[in-house]
Amino acid sequence: MSNLAYVPLIYSDFSLARVEPVIQILQGLVEKANLPLALQVTAVDQKLTQKVRKQLSEQYAQPIFIIDDKAQLSLLTHQISVSPDWQSLQRRVVSAGRKSELLLQACKLTDKSGVLDATAGFGHDSLILASTGAQVTMLERDPLMALLLMYEQQLMSQQSNWQKLMSRLTIVCDDSAQFMSLKEPVDDQKQTVASGTVYDVIYLDPMFPENSYENTVTGKGAKVGKHMQALHHIAPPPSGTEEQKLLDLALALVVTGGRVVVKRPVSAPLFAERQADESWQNDVLRFDGYFRKT
Repeated sequence: MSNLAYVPLIYSDFSLARVEPVIQILQGLVEKANLPLALQVTAVDQKLTQKVRKQLSEQYAQPIFIIDDKAQLSLLTHQISVSPDWQSLQRRVVSAGRKSELLLQACKLTDKSGVLDATAGFGHDSLILASTGAQVTMLERDPLMALLLMYEQQLMSQQSNWQKLMSRLTIVCDDSAQFMSLKEPVDDQKQTVASGTVYDVIYLDPMFPENSYENTVTGKGAKVGKHMQALHHIAPPPSGTEEQKLLDLALALVVTGGRVVVKRPVSAPLFAERQADESWQNDVLRFDGYFRKT
């Protein structure tokens, strides 16, 4: 029990009838996935306005879950409320293709591909990857973020037009290096994704310093959105040694002819200080591809 993280789950007692099913679902997901979390359910006698959320954030001084009056789940950290909000990506997911998505240009997936998104975050890139028909395993090491993703997947699975896409996503709460270390390196080109041991593409979107978005010449860059701000409070960027380990592990797990794709701000240094085999970029982002040739 000492390894459990005790996490407040706050709701307004004005919306108890709507909230009770959400609490049951969350507790079920925690148990099913064996997440090291203990939800401390607490009702407040006021509506969860921005002012109240700020007060709660200051009061608890730790990340907390909020279920609002519409029974929507969000994570509140450092006075920032965030949720995956996959519904808002519907138009982008439907129209996703190599012409519109730089990510898909870099990954070159088919409906037979197996993908490991080793740094899932809010899962937005996983949705784009799975829109191709590929099977996507999403790794998220932070149990709070993993629970957010699992709840979002269950919520979206209730909508008929999202069910096929949701069925292609598998969410795992684990550290990416640890997860990949436990897999056997690929040494037989005939292995298939169905064996559960290999992937055609491994995707890495690691955290990086906030100033990585700045243009190296002008010192200006894109403003970091609230989802990224929240992640900066949860997931520190990997060290140089950790980058080397992640890239080596990933290259050992993709099939021969497969690739590791790393997402970076356009002006950021190379991941693990290793030259990419090919890169795709726009004014803001860069995707570096590392190919497994043998």
